[in-house]
Amino acid sequence: MSEPKLNYLPCPDSGAGHRMAYWSWGAVDASHVVVCVHGLSRQGRDFDTLAQALVARSDHPLRVICPDVVGRGHSDWLADPMAYQMPTYAADMLSLLGHLVPQTQTLDWVGTSMGGLIGMAVFGQTQFPLPVPVRRLVLNDVGPSIQWEALARIGAYLGRSVQFDSLQQAADAMWAISTSFGPHTPEHWLALSRHMVKPVPGSAHAVTLHYDPAIAVPFGAVTQESAAQGEAMLWHLYDGITAQTLLLRGAQSDLLSPQTAQQMTQRGPKARLVEFSGVGHAPTLIATDQVEAVTGFLLG
Repeated sequence: MSEPKLNYLPCPDSGAGHRMAYWSWGAVDASHVVVCVHGLSRQGRDFDTLAQALVARSDHPLRVICPDVVGRGHSDWLADPMAYQMPTYAADMLSLLGHLVPQTQTLDWVGTSMGGLIGMAVFGQTQFPLPVPVRRLVLNDVGPSIQWEALARIGAYLGRSVQFDSLQQAADAMWAISTSFGPHTPEHWLALSRHMVKPVPGSAHAVTLHYDPAIAVPFGAVTQESAAQGEAMLWHLYDGITAQTLLLRGAQSDLLSPQTAQQMTQRGPKARLVEFSGVGHAPTLIATDQVEAVTGFLLG
């Protein structure tokens, strides 16, 4: 299966509601489902390589679901920019998990950066009526304590409304702010970039970024003090996780510190830590060693 199927799910909000897009790989009736959730300004096609590897290597029918978090990719944009926050994201994912029932019997989750935080919010709270418990959880370069310097770096470029003359020009611009992702071949990076842009109406070749610039509004309202205050809640969520947990870290990550990663191996679900040299924030799960770490954990 070289291309996933695009689906849409209606999700409630304080207004008229919105649609969340999600990409489906593998057997639609599989009882084993892996949900992969992307980072802050990314989208669900980031997981193409991993999803194809999981489906191909599984010895039983497997379905991989890769949502576009609201405001990104093919999902709707929200009328209220301040709704681009964790309560909305977690509620949407609970709607998605409910939609995947009743066929889902085994549930796994892979979350890169923001996607990992959403996973912590969904699975670290006992009051959420989960249709099925999460069995295995992959947190990709994120934890309860987030380095302020990384947030400042991301905030410096997030939400800029820009237009590019071509896909290649867009890929080059995104690479300039994404070198911490680690080494990529030009072909791999162009493939990752392809789904990050959409055509500019009325133009033959121009493209623009495939996310709502307004996602930067609540992000920009975060202060160093408020981020520090949120750590206690995030640690509380992490400590509430009962799933087997794999923690991935780019060895040069400026978002997940070595100290936080080590703490995560000693409390809560006591994650197993795997680090990737030559990579910062965040591993893209395209390199062979990264794919093998995740597939081995989820399918082993």
